[in-house]
Amino acid sequence: MTLDYLLGKGASANLPRESLTYVLSPRTGRVRTVWLDRRLIGTLRPDGGVALTILGAKLLEGSKAFDDNCVTITGEAVEFVSQGRSVFARHVRRCGRNISPGGEAIILSPRGEIVAVGRAILSAKMMRSFKRGVAVKVRQGTTRAPRAGSPLPRQMDARNA
Repeated sequence: MTLDYLLGKGASANLPRESLTYVLSPRTGRVRTVWLDRRLIGTLRPDGGVALTILGAKLLEGSKAFDDNCVTITGEAVEFVSQGRSVFARHVRRCGRNISPGGEAIILSPRGEIVAVGRAILSAKMMRSFKRGVAVKVRQGTTRAPRAGSPLPRQMDARNA
């Protein structure tokens, strides 16, 4: 499977292959997206890579190759990264050996929970040595940030209830 080639041997072992649905491109006939129970788990990029969603990352979590494709960040960055903001090199605590520029990266909290998925900008070696710059461009976080300019919810108390 393509995931084994891109992420390492055994990466696709935990995928429920019988339940997967593939959507083909009408123009080229190639696989465009992969779905599980009407939920997107990944998109095949034109360059041959795979853009995982949070669900796709969770399905790969138990595989042998999972840790080799992960970036663990500091606790202070978890809130921002989970909202979809980029991971900076100074916040990288550990990174797997399969991380390469342009490749898929799964971002983990210090406790090992999936925080976000994105595209690596730096190699694993560079992430370890650099202290400045973007290490991973986050595509999807686990939480959503409040929109800029949107009013905060009005607080209710005994006076205006």
